[in-house]
Amino acid sequence: MLGARGGWRALRYCSSLPREQRVPAARLRVRDALGAQEEAGEVKVQGWVRSVRSQKEVLFLHINDGSSLESLQVVADPSLECRDLTFGSAVEVQGKLLKSPHKMQNMELRAEAIHVVGPCDTLSFPFKIKERHPLEYVRQFPHLRCRTNAVGALLRIRSEATAAIHSFFQVDNGYVHIHTPIITSNDCEGAGDLFQIETSHEAKEAAEKNHFFNVPTFLTVSGQLHLEVMSGAFTRVFTFGPTFRAENSQSRRHLAEFYMVEAELSFTESLQDIMQVMEDLFKTATSTLFSKCPRDIELFHKYVAPAQKGRLEQMLKNKFVTISYNEAVEILKQASQTFTFKPEWGCDLQTEHEKYLVKHCGEVPVFVINYPYDLKPFYMRDNEDGPQRTVAAVDLLVPGIGELCGGSLREERLPFLESRLQRLGLADTYQWYLDLRKFGSVPHGGFGMGFERYLQYILGVDNIKDVIPFPRFPHSCLL
Repeated sequence: MLGARGGWRALRYCSSLPREQRVPAARLRVRDALGAQEEAGEVKVQGWVRSVRSQKEVLFLHINDGSSLESLQVVADPSLECRDLTFGSAVEVQGKLLKSPHKMQNMELRAEAIHVVGPCDTLSFPFKIKERHPLEYVRQFPHLRCRTNAVGALLRIRSEATAAIHSFFQVDNGYVHIHTPIITSNDCEGAGDLFQIETSHEAKEAAEKNHFFNVPTFLTVSGQLHLEVMSGAFTRVFTFGPTFRAENSQSRRHLAEFYMVEAELSFTESLQDIMQVMEDLFKTATSTLFSKCPRDIELFHKYVAPAQKGRLEQMLKNKFVTISYNEAVEILKQASQTFTFKPEWGCDLQTEHEKYLVKHCGEVPVFVINYPYDLKPFYMRDNEDGPQRTVAAVDLLVPGIGELCGGSLREERLPFLESRLQRLGLADTYQWYLDLRKFGSVPHGGFGMGFERYLQYILGVDNIKDVIPFPRFPHSCLL
């Protein structure tokens, strides 16, 4: 077999020589090596061993450095094998990048030297060669899970999705990116339960009621109100960062820490404008992911959610459906299905209701608009529409998940806003918010999208904790 590959002479050692004694070589990522169009001499690839196969006349390795789902095949003389060259070990391989005779791979690396940088104890390593470990098993090892194909693919998808979202707003549509605070005294009324911040000293002496910032402070639940400040000077702004909800839930749907994409548009009086941006963002980001990391997404669509690819392709071709809250309640009341929470006008839609509505509308994304006035926060615009008073609010529901995005027109009319804040006893707290309506206020609106829920839907993952880099569990070293 070695002869058939065109005789070559290997440097016969599995070395631990000092770096300065080795032949200088161009460093190459696995992804770049696999995509190379021309052969190259004296290259160096660094990564982790995914497989080792030793034959009488040739040694095969597969090396991965996280830059792609596919690994690079390394062909070496058997004399380069050593005890530490095992599955999971970190290696540096130097040699020539040549055309591969195999159809499955364009290029391969013919090794002249293999240096084991970090050995791996394969007996105690929780992941085994050639085994496909369930996500439930992988979740037990938050500090090692990135070594698996599935989580590695997920993290590349997260990276590309982040870039696609920034590109959609900044490059394609001219939005200004705003860094909104993580520590804030603003509770964004109605957005969710809060994590309050105390120093360790304050926690010990809580009775003194002293605060580091002189006022109670929290981890942010939303950057919306801060974006509204900026929308008084910039017509299009967005933020993309961590948010926190102190929901006492260990369900498959909830996270205490997650990322939110939020945007505000000035000079808009139409809820349809907000909905169009939601739909365009969703479709653009998804199309970009299909283009940028097809193999990574294919891994999930093949082994986790086999029918998801077809559903997404249909979703990209068709307009999203729009129904009113009134229509949604009537659909639910007429349903043959029995719900845990009885649907009534004036009550919030539960996850079971949202999933049914999506199914009723043909398993496509659905906008639900114009929610009851008393159901939504003070900043949403009054529709002034009669006895069943509503606000210009919208939720985007998607199959299998329920609510993905939520948004509204904001109440820009000072008298309306003052009246509502006074009734709620919040006028003093939000005096600064009222000021925004006194100095050059314009009609505006915005929305937020949960990033992890977006990924959960795109990939067809059942548990939202499987789309974050570090899941948190009671016995995790990463709590």
